[in-house]
Amino acid sequence: MSDFLAENNLCGQTLVKIVSRGNAIIANLLSLKDNIPQIFRLETRADVLRYGDVIVDLKYFSEADAFEHKIDQNLTLRDLDDELRESYIEVLSDFYSVFESIYRFAVELNKFVEDIQDGHYIQMTLETILWDVEGRQLLVESLYLYGVMLLLVDKYIEGPIRERMITSFYRYSGLQHSETNIDDVCKLLRSTKKIGTYPQDYFRRVDPNPTLVQLLIGRLRSDDIYNQLTSYALPEHRTTALASQAATLVIILSFAPHILQNENATMREICDKFFYDNYVVHVYMGYSINLVEFWDGFKSAKAALEICKSSKTNGTKIKQLVEEVKKVLKEGVLVEENILEKATKVVALLRECNVTLRWTMLHTAPLSTETATKRSRQFRDQILQEVKFDAEIILSLLLQVAELELKVKELYTKLLNEKESKWLELKKEAKERIEELAEVFSGNKPLSRIEKNDNLCHWLKTKATQIESLDFQKLNFSGRKIIELIRALNDMLEYHNLESQIQVRDWIGETTGCLHRMLRTGSINEDTLVTLQIIGDLGYAWGVLIDTFTPQMQGLIHKDPFAVSKLRAVFLKLSSAMDIPLMRLNQAKSQELVTVSSYYSGELVAYVQKVLQIIPESVFSLLHEIIELQTHSVKELPTRLDKDKVKDYAQLEARHQISRLTHDMSVLTEGILMMKSTLVGIIRIDPQVLLERGIRKELLRQLILTMSGSFGSVKVSLEWKLQQIAQRVDGIRRSFEYIGDYVNSHGLKIFQDELSRLLNFSAEQESNVWKKVKILPFHSSYQSKEVPIQLPSLEDPLAATFLGKLVNEVLSLTESKSTIYLADTSSWYDAKYHTPLLTPDSFKLLEGAIDIVGLVGVDRLFSFHCAKELEKLIKNFQSESSSNLDILSTFHAELQPASKVQQLSAYGPLLLRISRTLIPTALMKIGQIQLLRKRIQYQLQVSGNLNAKHIYCALGVANNLTSKSLLAKGENIEEFAYELSTCSEPFGMSDPMSKIYVTLKPIQHLPLLLALVTVHQLKKLTFSKTVSTLMSKKVSEGVDGVPFVVGVSTFLTQIHPGQALSFLAYICQYLNSYIIQMGNTSIPKKDEDLGACFYFLKMFIKVHPRKECDKFVRLLVPSYDMIPSLINLIT
Repeated sequence: MSDFLAENNLCGQTLVKIVSRGNAIIANLLSLKDNIPQIFRLETRADVLRYGDVIVDLKYFSEADAFEHKIDQNLTLRDLDDELRESYIEVLSDFYSVFESIYRFAVELNKFVEDIQDGHYIQMTLETILWDVEGRQLLVESLYLYGVMLLLVDKYIEGPIRERMITSFYRYSGLQHSETNIDDVCKLLRSTKKIGTYPQDYFRRVDPNPTLVQLLIGRLRSDDIYNQLTSYALPEHRTTALASQAATLVIILSFAPHILQNENATMREICDKFFYDNYVVHVYMGYSINLVEFWDGFKSAKAALEICKSSKTNGTKIKQLVEEVKKVLKEGVLVEENILEKATKVVALLRECNVTLRWTMLHTAPLSTETATKRSRQFRDQILQEVKFDAEIILSLLLQVAELELKVKELYTKLLNEKESKWLELKKEAKERIEELAEVFSGNKPLSRIEKNDNLCHWLKTKATQIESLDFQKLNFSGRKIIELIRALNDMLEYHNLESQIQVRDWIGETTGCLHRMLRTGSINEDTLVTLQIIGDLGYAWGVLIDTFTPQMQGLIHKDPFAVSKLRAVFLKLSSAMDIPLMRLNQAKSQELVTVSSYYSGELVAYVQKVLQIIPESVFSLLHEIIELQTHSVKELPTRLDKDKVKDYAQLEARHQISRLTHDMSVLTEGILMMKSTLVGIIRIDPQVLLERGIRKELLRQLILTMSGSFGSVKVSLEWKLQQIAQRVDGIRRSFEYIGDYVNSHGLKIFQDELSRLLNFSAEQESNVWKKVKILPFHSSYQSKEVPIQLPSLEDPLAATFLGKLVNEVLSLTESKSTIYLADTSSWYDAKYHTPLLTPDSFKLLEGAIDIVGLVGVDRLFSFHCAKELEKLIKNFQSESSSNLDILSTFHAELQPASKVQQLSAYGPLLLRISRTLIPTALMKIGQIQLLRKRIQYQLQVSGNLNAKHIYCALGVANNLTSKSLLAKGENIEEFAYELSTCSEPFGMSDPMSKIYVTLKPIQHLPLLLALVTVHQLKKLTFSKTVSTLMSKKVSEGVDGVPFVVGVSTFLTQIHPGQALSFLAYICQYLNSYIIQMGNTSIPKKDEDLGACFYFLKMFIKVHPRKECDKFVRLLVPSYDMIPSLINLIT
């Protein structure tokens, strides 16, 4: 009764809050199931090798000290552990919160039962609660929801994954045992074995009150808990009427395995009542249980279920029902005038259809590959054969039933809304007809063959007065009076021999017709709508089951785009699944109501989008043909066109083909726009928004396919790949401009939005490799739930996205060991064959392929690569410095002061010691990356100046003013400077050479060590006058001068300016010593080391951001300007 849920009923309010919390927990669990971090699955060998020592299961708690010690002793594992902590603690916290909520729910339920048994709630016992309608429903649902939670968490989050996530959360959260229920959560949710008597042991981990279990099973066996039998009058519909109750009974019986195992009579009674013609039970929001599998390990339950073998299936009449529903749906058969007369038959037909649909869809659903048994497969195959299963016929029945239900509901709703006005209108009409007939009998309005009759006239006026006195507010009393009036009018025809008078008889017939309609109109109430809502429930098809019919739905739309309006009724019918969980949340006035509503509504909208996605896919298949025609066949009209060339540019056949394809697209989009705006849960579906989302989704898929497919190939040149991508992307862009008006959308804006989002997302995900705190895909600001970006997994350990593959390919193509970089042409050439590999034109192609956003993303990835190489270089310097510290200290003392001339032979021993170091390779790698960044910045500047000149100039002025303000140390403008820097990125207004990538602690004798490495490399280089650059003396040496110089400059930019000057002092000292040694030789011999050293300094001064280097070098090398002449002399 309603009193149980009254606000002053503490017991009822407590119980409804427990049940509402249970529904909210399940919604949170379902929302998280798709966000399980991939690394916690440890599915691939690579993941096991990398994370296996850090991500462990519950064994951790038995050997925690040894595990932590192992990580602490290994620097790599420690860094990896810190990375996982920073990246995944938020996700792990969300999952653990749900896990702990399940345990707390069980504890709260047991505590509630104990409080009832202890008399905490006055005049309340389990028995009295079970006598109350709302009370027994809530008490049953509380235990049922606990069982559903356990089954769902085991279905969607496998045991080993749960254990790893719980363990990792405990380690990373820093919480102590006393601060959490970690032990109890581990006990409840540790791995399970889905064999034998599952879930018997699983459900025993936190046992509910045994008295509660027995009472609930007893009540479920005997009562109609949800009062559904009133809506299903026929005996053959009993199992459908009790379906919800049967689901709760199946779950609660799992808490009493002794009944399933040993009580044959009880199980036979249960199966006779609930499962005599079905064995697939819908449990919760699309999750169903096949009892043949679920009870396979329980002797009594298995034996009782054998009854299903001999049961006659009721799916064979589907075709007959389809024809019957078609007849009712014919135009004019069911209208407002006759709905009241046909309501009973229509409701009976809908009941039969829904029962048949439910049984057929549940028992023909695909079986789980993990849990399916041989027996369950045999049962399903037998049913498929008996019902002659045809998914299209079932879908046809579902569409027609949903359409008929919607039509009846709309008619009934309209009648309910207009009930009073319609009743009063009929009353007025009946009164006027009686008064007119009275006028006829009074003689004032004579009709042929009707004699004047004052008595009859007076009697009719009396009846008119009685009709006038009828009161809508007293329908019961008025109804009886109307029946009397109808009987009196019919008697009048008989007693006064007026039946032969056709006019009078018709008049009386029309009047009684009005009175009959008044009776039917007055009898309209919400009972029929409630019955329709109950029998029309499609919650069992939520999720996987309805998804099996998606191909058929899409095929129907593809044939007839206007079929979308029929599918709208199915989507509305499917939304009935949300009623029960939301009803309990609403009763409890829970704050989770909006969150849960949003989740379920969002899931349904996502499914609607998935079904209707066939329209954007079809549009794009047509668009692909348009792209081919526009790209390869149709010529763009020039600004000026000669008269004699008009025919050549007309291309009538090709343009006619484009027009035909465009018309086909318009028809497709018109189909989706025919669907009315529909409220699904709390989200209103706008067909225009659905169409735009679908187009965006398909556009993303096409762009991802284009990018990933092209960069995935390794057999063709980079330039060819970029040309193909640029051509394809440009074709898509042009076509979107073209079709924008025809599909009623901003085509070019959509294209730019999605291309930018995809490229930004790819750059962000690729940069995760170098970030300590990773941005997971579902946490990205560029990700969207409505239009998700789903990048394909690449079989490449060095790249996560197509942008990563592009960056790696560019780095491989321009590797300094096999290429020569010429500053004059800004190009890379093959060191052996001198063929161009990467030129300025290549960067134009790159911009055409991945747009400005992609260039900025690639530049960002190059900066991460540079930072990584700098970190490696610092470690190498630290290693070399510590291993050669004594020798470096001695040599440093020998070289003091900087003006001292040193014998070149003194450099020999140290150069020999560092000859095998990896430092030169790292420096060239850094230089290579910086040169690539420099070229990208130039391309961005050119593009910005050309396409957005005013913005480009404005940003240039703002940058200059900001620089002056910062130098003047005026007002605080750091925040503005940061925002300005972000805005300037797409315009290339940054200098990679002056960037600070890393910070490092002081390294002893770093300038000297770097100078020795430089001198060692200079001996492998020579200055080529032909190409005006430093080149390797031998191709086999694998040294490129310009990247080496840029690498040295970049490294020195990261450290204190004083150390950079110290480095230059050492190089200048070496150069002076070399010149003086040559001066002491009577005949200077040809030696290329002098040229290499001089041009190294010259290039270094040119590329290094600190301009004081030039003055410093000229100060230390007085003969600096004369060295070129000396080089010419000796060569």
